[in-house]
Amino acid sequence: MSVRNVAAVAGLLGSAMGALAQAPAATHTIRVLTPEAAQKAVLAALADCRRRGFQVAVAVVDRSGVAQALIRDRFAGAHTPDVATDKAWTAVSFRTDTTELARTTQPGQASSGLRSVPRFTAVGGGVVIQAAGSVIGGLGVSGAPSGESDEACAKAGLASVQDELEL
Repeated sequence: MSVRNVAAVAGLLGSAMGALAQAPAATHTIRVLTPEAAQKAVLAALADCRRRGFQVAVAVVDRSGVAQALIRDRFAGAHTPDVATDKAWTAVSFRTDTTELARTTQPGQASSGLRSVPRFTAVGGGVVIQAAGSVIGGLGVSGAPSGESDEACAKAGLASVQDELEL
């Protein structure tokens, strides 16, 4: 190998080492919702729906969309636990409340194809749970007479823990 080639290889190696030194860490810290906060949120949403005369199911999913807390009122439909969980999953997965997704994925809209994604539920009642600007979960309600009513109950559940979330 010539001196010129050795110098070129050494220069490339030095550049690569400099880039590695500036690379981000291999891990990072995330915020997670505690089971206690998830349980408090589902119970508050359920209580709000009951005050309105609705029998519903309420679910909280973590930042990965995995169910963390779920409750179904005694007369809520058999489908409501799955729909509530899917609304929460949709909100956290797309980082958008499902009422907004219902609007932006209507037939003829640029994002209408999202409605073919398994579990995607484009009806009100799924809200994003955030702390310090990070999505940490989703809350979904199913069983009220409309998506707007489901969303109102979901927001009541979220409000019950909002002050406890780190800002």
